[in-house]
Amino acid sequence: MLTYLDFEKPIAELESRIRDMNNLESGEEINIAEEVMRLETKRDKLLRDTYGKLTPWQKIKVARHPERPHFNDYVASLITDFMPLAGDRAFSDDEAITGGLGRFKGQSVMVIGHEKGHDTESRIRHNFGMARPEGYRKTIRLLQMAEHFDIPVITLVDTSGAYPGVGAEERGQAEAIARSTEACLGLKVPLVTIIVGEGGSGGAVALAAGNRVLMMEHAVYSVISPEGCASILWRTSDHAEDAANALKITAQDLLELKVIDEIIPEPVGGAHRDHTLTMDTIRKSLETALSELSALSGDKLRTLRRKKFLNMGKAGL
Repeated sequence: MLTYLDFEKPIAELESRIRDMNNLESGEEINIAEEVMRLETKRDKLLRDTYGKLTPWQKIKVARHPERPHFNDYVASLITDFMPLAGDRAFSDDEAITGGLGRFKGQSVMVIGHEKGHDTESRIRHNFGMARPEGYRKTIRLLQMAEHFDIPVITLVDTSGAYPGVGAEERGQAEAIARSTEACLGLKVPLVTIIVGEGGSGGAVALAAGNRVLMMEHAVYSVISPEGCASILWRTSDHAEDAANALKITAQDLLELKVIDEIIPEPVGGAHRDHTLTMDTIRKSLETALSELSALSGDKLRTLRRKKFLNMGKAGL
């Protein structure tokens, strides 16, 4: 059964009534089909109205929805002949970041992204999508492999941020993130990034310095989580909603600021409500982006990518 967010309570109540009506036996006193249709129409309108005016804090909740598609779901739907590649060849394999070779619409691609997991066991195994240094060093290795074989790269970003543990810091977390970002910027093959859920801090940017940065309609992308920002500014996470409103973290804000290049529409009610439609929409956007970039030379791709991110810095001066 679908998990409802707190602001979806009226929608949940309507869908509960629809289920109850569908379980009733038809009688003369009530036309069940007509009543169900009326309730469904009301539900659909409420969904459109609710999701058409989500606040930044509500969008964060949608981006974190437990049933939202994750990396493995996207790979299963969009990529054929996927072969995962593990390890950073230095310390270990970090399952918070998964990557490998596969085919997108018949074209060889390298796919890399954060995996959060769907249940308690898998979330622990993938560390909730929070990568350690070895995850970013694996990313660098796969980026270099893609460039060596002249294969386009697709990255799927969905993380609250890099793992902040002592061990990760001891093994050079900041350096690994910086070098992964550098590897993205220096790549001589097309790099298309999609922010599919949370894009948190350097842990996201390390995979997101692409020629095209696409973002799901209800995803979020920020330099710090609202909870972290509130803890710094107000000394308490109770002001997380205020921080979310001030951070400009929504796809709509970031497109206006030219931090991203395109917003990918989601099904009414969010990507978690219709995985199939979500995949179809992403497939079209990916195909267009890769087609446009494939016509450019390696040097041109790198030059345009670097210029793109340098211009973001200049715009803030």
